[in-house]
Amino acid sequence: MSTQGTQSVDDLSRSFALTTKLDAIVAWGRRNSLWPLPYGTACCGIELMSVMGPKYDLARFGAEVVRFSPRQADLLLVAGTITEKMAPILVRIYEQMLEPKYVLSMGACASSGGFYRAYHVLQGCNQVIPVDVFVPGCPPTPEAVLDGVMTLQKMIKDGTPRPWRENWKSPYAQSNADSSLAPSPINVSNTGSQQIGRP
Repeated sequence: MSTQGTQSVDDLSRSFALTTKLDAIVAWGRRNSLWPLPYGTACCGIELMSVMGPKYDLARFGAEVVRFSPRQADLLLVAGTITEKMAPILVRIYEQMLEPKYVLSMGACASSGGFYRAYHVLQGCNQVIPVDVFVPGCPPTPEAVLDGVMTLQKMIKDGTPRPWRENWKSPYAQSNADSSLAPSPINVSNTGSQQIGRP
């Protein structure tokens, strides 16, 4: 670029100014650069693949950088049945994620246990980790999942309070000297969590 062209660009940049809040810029960056970690355990995992595919293209919403390491992700997509045996692993993955971190529960099984009313299935992943957005359905449509991501983006943009996240404590934290006994999972209050679609 010539010196004259550089000078004209400099002059142009001095002729206008952008005014905004620092929090708004940070929220803009966060909502448009979500790095999801898919935790697909059942048929909802297949639906999640279609959301990432070319027809629905989650990349349009700035969430195409799928990571399979919790230390490189800030959005946990829980898609599928969570058994009691998986619950401590899910909590460990959540604890290792970057801050600020968000959780989207996809489908009936992840959100409420689905039709598995059994002792071995967790009746909703919100019993062990805080969930920001629930997407109902068995399985939910790709459009519903995209709507869930957009709902989460709106929460980030608006700075929606997340008491379910701020008050969360790991249900598997060892408080006693005997590390072989883990306390039973606690229920996390989800008052204020967003649910999309039909109840």
